[in-house]
This record gives sequence, structure tokens and C-alpha cells, in this order.
Amino acid sequence: MKADKRFLVLLLAACLMFLPFLGLTDYHTKGEPRESIVAYSMLESGNWILPENNGGDMAYKPPFFHWMITLFSVVGGAVSEYSSRLPSAVALIVMVVVGYLFFARRRGKEEALLMGLITLTNFEVHRAGFACRVDMVLTACIVLALYALYCWWERGLKGVPWLAALLMGCATLTKGPVGFLLPCMVGGLFLWMREGSFWRAFWKMALAGGLSCVLPALWYVAAYQQGGEEFMALVMEENLHRFVGKMSYASHENPISYNFISVIAGYVPYTLLALLALPLMKFARPKFDLKAWWERTKEYFRTMDPARLFALLSILVIFVFYCIPKSKRSVYLLPIYPFIALFLAEWMLSMYRNRNRALKWFGALMAGLNLLLLAVFAVVRMGWIPESLFGGRHGAENWAMVQALEQASIPFWGWIVILLPAALALWMVVRVLRSGDYRRILVTTIASVALLFVALDGVYQPTVLNVKSDKQMAADVAEFVPEGPIYSYVSADMLRFYVVNFYTDNRVLLFEREQPESGYLLIGRKDAEQFLPTQLERYTFEQVYESTKRGCDVKDIIRLYRFNLK
Repeated sequence: MKADKRFLVLLLAACLMFLPFLGLTDYHTKGEPRESIVAYSMLESGNWILPENNGGDMAYKPPFFHWMITLFSVVGGAVSEYSSRLPSAVALIVMVVVGYLFFARRRGKEEALLMGLITLTNFEVHRAGFACRVDMVLTACIVLALYALYCWWERGLKGVPWLAALLMGCATLTKGPVGFLLPCMVGGLFLWMREGSFWRAFWKMALAGGLSCVLPALWYVAAYQQGGEEFMALVMEENLHRFVGKMSYASHENPISYNFISVIAGYVPYTLLALLALPLMKFARPKFDLKAWWERTKEYFRTMDPARLFALLSILVIFVFYCIPKSKRSVYLLPIYPFIALFLAEWMLSMYRNRNRALKWFGALMAGLNLLLLAVFAVVRMGWIPESLFGGRHGAENWAMVQALEQASIPFWGWIVILLPAALALWMVVRVLRSGDYRRILVTTIASVALLFVALDGVYQPTVLNVKSDKQMAADVAEFVPEGPIYSYVSADMLRFYVVNFYTDNRVLLFEREQPESGYLLIGRKDAEQFLPTQLERYTFEQVYESTKRGCDVKDIIRLYRFNLK
């Protein structure tokens, strides 16, 4: 069988864009170590159902993502930044290449390849593929389940949709009931529109959804046996109460407009192409005939290619679903991004066939951004950026990032990663953009976007973001407490020293919960001023360490106290 060159190109591009760079950036936000330490606790305790972590907390999400981290970490020898991010990267790569195979048969290989490349190179998906968070694994399971449901429909809904049920079960074990609800809602609406029978669509999706709940139900029962009512309260809080807006705390509450803004921002840089194309678009004078508009819309959906209709319904259903709850985050909308990429690919192919000047403008813009990035880096390396430019509350941190770029020791491969985007940009400016070959313009533009991300992921972002990490602070604390527990106090509810806990091997416990007689207390400066006076009747405290920068978890200077019971 002849190899599909486009498939190989997409697979190679996906692997090269993600796999070499996953472990370069230290943890610098609370989200990543909060998830990876659950896997660490699984390996440490042998409890794969409901392990305690971060001083005695339960994980906020079901364990499938943590199981993946654990398995990759066993192969790698330890839970690390690389092994904890690998599930997200692998999920994205699998989602993209399976999406290519799915749409190559139904929409053509050229469109499917461009769809895959666009999925890899938009900001929101690309960021999620590098994060130790549940969102990319959830997204991949949902999208792959949607593909499996469509294939089931193509087979005439014969047999049992085992693959779709398994994928929805994995999605449910990643983040809860949305894992089967979203695919079933999309699949049910698609069946209803294509076959005209609501009840047939309902019971078919009920069958698939019911099967998908078998494995998650086994875990929920086992977890309830361990966690009891505290576990059930957490399940209700994270699923039902979050959806209906009755959580005990405010969590990412945003208006509906937030979702529109998130998609527009998340699809950078391709939203820039839409802005450039806007002046060249021709708009017909609107006719305010609601009945005629409704008839045209029905006819459009009725005659639409089934694969395009399925993609469009996936976008609409999932987007509308996440407009309902008060809690809204940009990553919730990740499952619609591959399907938006399909329509973007279709549009961009028509642009090159029609020789739309906006495509050339977009190519010139991306080439310019790559050249500008290199120019700014050169200015920083030469030491031409004065410290006086950085003032205000975060001035010291921003100046530290500039110094990190200026003084970073860059290996040979790093210079290749830095210079390659600029070299391609120069070739585009000198040869490609002047040639009028719009196919070549399209190819080199996508390549320039991909290389821009590679430069950011491989050199610029790790160098800058590692300055924000508390990894060095954890090493300083470990010198005072080389073994045994490190006690902590954070006044903000549900906040912990996640980064320090990971880099000190899961030794950080909660002071108030443990009530120890002696030891070391990790605490923010503001919290220390409020909390320590309330403990002076029982304890004596001696400060032994203070960080030189704000901690990335609690956003305050961190102190370490030695304490003893009076």
C-alpha cells in the first residue's frame, strides 16, 4: 500500500512541534503541579482510585488524566514536567492525525491536511497541548468519540458503538458527565436532522451514552467507598453546581460574550487573516424577511454535505452548551476548534484558488512577525534594553525575564530554532510573496506560523517563564528541610503551595490540619502578619528564610519559619 505523504507530513509536524520541548519549562502556575502531584501520590501510595495530595486534598477531577501521567512516568522513571505534559501532547497528536484520516475520506486530503495544520497552530489548542491539564485529553476523547459516532451512522447504526462508548467513558473519567453528554447531544441532533425521527435518535444516543457510563460508574462507586460524603459533595460542586451557577465559591464567572471573545482570541493568528480579508469581502444588502431567511436556512442544512453538517453541529451545540453555565473558561470550548479548523481550511483553500490578496497580506504579516521577534531578541542579547523601562508592581519580575533572555546559554539546536523562522521569512519576502504563486504562499505561511510557535516553545518561553517558577525557592526550602514534612498555611480557600510541593517531593502538609508540635512553616508574608499572632499562645516562631521574589502560587513573598510548641 502506498504511504499517504500528507498523513506522514502532518504526523511528523505534530511530533516535532511538541515532543522535543515538553519538559523545558518549569512549573510556574498552580494548575500544572496540582494535577501532576495527583499522579505522584498514586505512585507513592499505590492508591489509583482517590489518593490524597497537596496535604490531604482530594483531586478535583476524575483520574483518567492522572492515570495517563502515571503510566508515562513509570516508563520515564519519575513524575516530571515532561511526563506530566506528555498525555496532553499525545492526545492532541492523535486527535489531529485521526481527524485527518476522518476528513480525508469525506472532504479530500488537501483540506484535511490544512485542517490538521491549522488545529496545531492556533493559540488555544497549541497552548493546551503543552499543559499538564485535563482539557486536551478531554477534548481529544470528545472529538474522537464524535468521529466514532459519525462512523456508526455511516454503518446504518448497526451493532453496538463500542469505540464511541469507550471514548466517551474515557472523557467522563477525565472531567465528568460532559464527556458523554456533549457527543450524545451532537450525535442525537445530527441523527434527528438527517433521519427525521426524534425518538430513534434519542434511544440510539441513550444506548451509546449508557454504555459509556459503565467504566466511570465503577470508579465513582470505588471512590465513594473511600471518600464518602466528602467525595459526593465535591462531585456535586464540580459538576451540577458549577453548571447551574450555585457553587460555594465564584469560579471563572463570565458573561456569554466571553465565549465569543475566547474563540476569536484563541484562533490567533488566523483571526488576523479574517481581519485582513474583511475589506475585500462583498456583502449583499440584508433583507429583513424572517420567513424567507428561515426557509433558506432549513434548505442549507438539509442539502449540506453530511460531514460538513456534522462539523457545524459540533461547533454550534458545544458552543451553546457552554454559554449556559456561569462558569466559563476558554479551554471549555476546545472541542469546537478542530471543526472550526475544517471550515477555515476550506476558506483558505478557496482564497488561494481565487488568488485573494488577503492571503498574501497574511503571509507578509507572519513573515514580519518572525523577523521582528528575531530583531527584538537581538536587541535584548546586546544589552540595549535599559532597566529604567521596567517600573511598577511587576517591574522587578519583568526585568528578570529580560535578563534571562540576555544571559541565557543557548545550545546549537536552540540557535537553529531561533534562526529558522527568520530565514523562512526572508525567503518569503524575497521570493515567495513576489512570485504570485498563491499555493506556495499558503504553504510557506502555514510553515512560518508553525516555526514561530517552535521558536517560542523551544527557546523564548522556557527562558522567560522559568523566571516565574518557584523551583529555586523549593530548592532553598529543601536545604532547611532536607527530609520530613514541610507545613504550610494559605489563607485563601483551596489554594496551596503547589509548585513547592511538587519540587519537594510531595512533602508539604497543612499546618491547621496536622497541628504539629514542631517543624517548619511555609507561609506568605501577608498571611504571616495575620496568622502568626493568633498562634503565639501555643507556638514560638523563628524566621529562617524569605524568598527574593513573589511566589507564583500565592503571589506574595514567601517566608519559612521554624516553630516549636510552647
